[in-house]
Amino acid sequence: MDHHGFDSSSTVRLGEWMLTIFLTFIPIVNLIALLIWAFSSSTKPSKQNWARAILIWMLIAMVIGFGMGVLGLGGAMMLGNT
Repeated sequence: MDHHGFDSSSTVRLGEWMLTIFLTFIPIVNLIALLIWAFSSSTKPSKQNWARAILIWMLIAMVIGFGMGVLGLGGAMMLGNT
């Protein structure tokens, strides 16, 4: 631990964040990487929490997208019947 009380070995460095964010831009790879980072015991705590938060936001977006798709399909069907 350093003099501020932080464990510098658990700090995610700038280069690590650059690679992390780059990998999240690649479809499919991002989901696999996020799952590994979120649930691996060897992942640094800040990166693990970040990955979990991103996965939760992705789930929320999928639920909202599915709901909007169902509403849009229902609306289109109603317009087609009139």
